[in-house]
Amino acid sequence: MIGKTYTTMLGGRELSIETGKLAKLVSGSVTLRYGDTMLLVTAQARDDKSTLDFLPLTVEFEERHYAVGRIPGSFHRREGRPGEKAILGARITDRQIRPLFPKTYRHETQVIITVISADGQNAPDVLGPVGASAALSLSDIPWAGPTACVRVGQIDGQYVINPTADQLKTSRMDLVVAGTKDAVMMVEAGAQNASEEDLVAAIEFAHAEMQGVISLIETMRDEMGQEKFNFLEESDLTTDLVPEITEKARAGGLRDALLTVKKKDRSARTKALRDGIIAGYEPDPTAEGAKERITALKNVFYKVEKQELRRLILEEDLRADGRNSRTVRPIWIEARPLPRAHGSAIFTRGETQVLGVTTLGTERDEILVDDLSAEDNDKFLLHYNFPPYSTGEVKRMGGQSRREIGHGNLAKRAIRAVLPSFEEFPYVIRIVGEVLESNGSSSMATVCAGILSLMDAGVPIKAPVAGVAMGLVMEGGSYRVLTDILGSEDALGDMDFKVCGTAEGVTALQMDIKVGGITPQIMREALAQARDGRLHILGKMAEVLAAPRPELSPTAPRIITVKINPELIGKVIGPGGKQIRELEAMGAQITVEEDGTVRIFSAESANAEDVRDRIMSITREAKSGEEFDGTVVKTTPFGAFINLYPGQDGMLHISQMSEERVNAVEDVMNVGDKLRVKIVNVDDRGKIDLIRPELEGKIAPREARPPRSGGDRGGRPPRRD
Repeated sequence: MIGKTYTTMLGGRELSIETGKLAKLVSGSVTLRYGDTMLLVTAQARDDKSTLDFLPLTVEFEERHYAVGRIPGSFHRREGRPGEKAILGARITDRQIRPLFPKTYRHETQVIITVISADGQNAPDVLGPVGASAALSLSDIPWAGPTACVRVGQIDGQYVINPTADQLKTSRMDLVVAGTKDAVMMVEAGAQNASEEDLVAAIEFAHAEMQGVISLIETMRDEMGQEKFNFLEESDLTTDLVPEITEKARAGGLRDALLTVKKKDRSARTKALRDGIIAGYEPDPTAEGAKERITALKNVFYKVEKQELRRLILEEDLRADGRNSRTVRPIWIEARPLPRAHGSAIFTRGETQVLGVTTLGTERDEILVDDLSAEDNDKFLLHYNFPPYSTGEVKRMGGQSRREIGHGNLAKRAIRAVLPSFEEFPYVIRIVGEVLESNGSSSMATVCAGILSLMDAGVPIKAPVAGVAMGLVMEGGSYRVLTDILGSEDALGDMDFKVCGTAEGVTALQMDIKVGGITPQIMREALAQARDGRLHILGKMAEVLAAPRPELSPTAPRIITVKINPELIGKVIGPGGKQIRELEAMGAQITVEEDGTVRIFSAESANAEDVRDRIMSITREAKSGEEFDGTVVKTTPFGAFINLYPGQDGMLHISQMSEERVNAVEDVMNVGDKLRVKIVNVDDRGKIDLIRPELEGKIAPREARPPRSGGDRGGRPPRRD
């Protein structure tokens, strides 16, 4: 028998993990199945140690279109660079597994998740982390797992594990939780104003439900796992010199340097202190081997700096910029700094600054989605840009990084919860967050700047949203939660906990833990403290814009929506699209839906109104009894066609033209003549019969008039040749 399969129940469905059958040359390989969604997950590490001073871990999430029976829509008809959902799936896995590698492990490691079957209901993004956990556990790679990952929905007040795509449409939250046997490691959430207590309860529920998966992977590891390979531990220099350099740094004024308010000044002072201490050990930086020793000494100093900052936070409630643990940095806001943008705002908090810009467009601007999901478009876009100048650096600029995609998605989830429906506000909305300065939590500043720009544009959002990043420092049994963390506090701390929401509740949440996990009590405390910070920021935003502007921005285009009879859509489009091209030539874009909804989009209100009037005229439905001043457009032997209004003609039969017998239509009227007519009948095919209103009651209606002997349908005598 090839391979071995392990199974467990998760959310009422079977989860199976098979190993030893596919991709057997790799260190760790599993095939995971849940419903008809299947993933192949592999884990491999290089034998030689990297020279990098960080863990060189990469996680790839590969979507194959054959998984859903489709050929890729790209020009070359093959998969290209990963889409947004694939990148987000890779980030979820990375954030779950990265903290559990040994601190000094430096072997290049790669985890590849390939979606080989997708049923459209069981999302692969939360299955990838489970497969990665199993592959790493079975491999020879040093790793302190296993872990598991699940999604939690809330439907009709009940928590649901791994809700299907259909169930998620009615779910009040979309919560992804990863954890070990003992603690939660990662949380990613979008919600509809969920309470903090609901979120904690959902996280606890998820952690309990994932235990069966963790036990399954433990069983696989015990039965099929390999022995972990040895890796080089930290050098003695890094460990032995810590006490000595700590003493020298403190004597040299490390505390005062770390408490410098401005980032540049703080960095300059700590660097000068570091370089002075290193020079005492390595006076000649050009000597043989000096470069490696200096690098090791820099690592020692960084450890000392980190330990001192953590001590200041825990023992003195003092942070790098002089704040205590609960204080939000100073905030200033400017609305509408850009004169031509539809909506714009600058949000600055401390040394983090974001320019938020809103642009409103039509359905033609919606983004087309070419991934494995059933969705084919998105009418809300949020793009987060993080240029190198925002941190005072010089770097190569290219496409969007995974970090930019991830931060943008978090801000997008936070804001989407308060947007009006497309039926209420029929615009495609794009927000761009331009990070101009960054020293901690630029994604949360993007939420604030983005919301302010929406309100500046006059978008009728349900409520303002703000975001704040929380941190944590833990040592033994003591800990301190930090509000509005700096970049350095993110690096030295044990948690990055971003919370977004309105005054009523949470709309998005993202938590990454860098230690073994945190307790529900710490989560409750962090959420409560985040709420205080969020309300403070919302108050500052309200001082500038408390609600959306009452009118749409004067630079924003106008959209007028009208409803027509679906059977009349052809009239609007015209033969070969001739009519709609003529309408758009009036200065508007037009979209027509199958249900008869017509949207008219124009930069000028007058143009949109003119097009609307023309469409209403074209699609107007005539009714019996209406009178019109019409124009003769065609004569025939049996009557005349009268144009009542654009796109609509009626027939005035020869018998309805005069009290006297009419031998030829041209004896009474000709093409171009104007006359008053009245509708006497509209048949089930829309054909209209007319009469001259002054003759009504004086001549018999056409239906009652007896046919003329030997005459044709027009009542005229037969022709004689």
